[in-house]
Amino acid sequence: MNGKDFNFEEFEKEAIEQIKSGKKLEGRDGVLAPLLQRLLNASLNGELDAHISERPLGNRKNGKGKKKVKTSFGEIELESPRDRNGSFEPEIVKKRQLTLGDGIDHKIISLYAKGMSYESICEHLEDLYGITLSPATLSGITDRIMPEVYQWQNRPLEAIYPIVWMDAIHFKVRNEGRIAHKAVYHVLGVNRDGIKEILGMYIGEKEGAKFWLQVLSDLQNRGVKDILIACIDNLSGFKEAIESIFPQTDVQLCIIHQIRNGFKYLKKKDRKEFTEDQKAIYTALNLSEGERNLKIFKEKWGREYPAVVRSWKNNWSGLSPFFSYPHDIRRIMYTTNIIESYHSQLRKITKSKRTFPNDAALLKLLYLVTLKITEKWTRPIKNWKNALSQLAILYEDRMYPE
Repeated sequence: MNGKDFNFEEFEKEAIEQIKSGKKLEGRDGVLAPLLQRLLNASLNGELDAHISERPLGNRKNGKGKKKVKTSFGEIELESPRDRNGSFEPEIVKKRQLTLGDGIDHKIISLYAKGMSYESICEHLEDLYGITLSPATLSGITDRIMPEVYQWQNRPLEAIYPIVWMDAIHFKVRNEGRIAHKAVYHVLGVNRDGIKEILGMYIGEKEGAKFWLQVLSDLQNRGVKDILIACIDNLSGFKEAIESIFPQTDVQLCIIHQIRNGFKYLKKKDRKEFTEDQKAIYTALNLSEGERNLKIFKEKWGREYPAVVRSWKNNWSGLSPFFSYPHDIRRIMYTTNIIESYHSQLRKITKSKRTFPNDAALLKLLYLVTLKITEKWTRPIKNWKNALSQLAILYEDRMYPE
């Protein structure tokens, strides 16, 4: 049975007999690859016959070429028919097409999104499907999602986000032959339904307030008119950058960052007691009690750890705003753990990639991983119903503007 005289009944009969004999369906030496090969060769010949019949003047068949095409059923060799005029453009398998259908591309992108290197993906495809692809070819396949990435980066956003967390994560990227440390700026927001959403992902140089200003301007340009509460770390100038774009936003410095920053100064024997005394500050019932506990903390530890105590005092105006809120809102806003958890998931997937070849490769992988992570973000965050009711009272005019 050659490609030209393809007969479906014979095709079906042969496939069934091979399956009964125990032959596998896909991959190297599978049933489907040679049968698909015959079907495609017959289809290509049929396309050429139709093309010549539509434009018969001086045109006729002019031999065949051969090329190998990768499919999810294995690698197949096709006979590409040619016409004398060179006007034939096949639709089923185009002239320069090296992979067939979306199946294999989806497999490659899925494996890449799980953090597998191109080399590992090559080995995986070779073992399972008998397909040999180069890392360069795999890179080309994954590059096809870049228009989708750019569209996602520039999508319109909602007008109001009650609470937003902002933080950066760092990666090594090759830049003009040298390895540079790049910061990826992330903005994670909770909308009025309590659903988490990554609002923005931006690659820049070392983290700084100047770049954050650009990030905030982009959020505004994409439709964000108001942020009620912004939770950040204590980066110099960060608070001022937020207030310059969203002047009504209440800015909360992360309590957990404040605690961690002091750990490097502590003696091992003091850690437990010191930590308990810090906890008494931020778990106080109200601002007055928090300030009293801060004063006690200063008197007790000021001489032993002056830098840590001074940091608490200097940052107090940024650390203490959460005392003005009810408990259900406090627990959401006093730390940036919600965005750090997202970063932890990114690190878990990207840990095998010590250095990225360029910014686009980094952005591509982070976007794919983010899609997988955010698939599960379908329900409101814990106790959101109570927090929403309280926010609606505190920010009555801003939560639901006319």
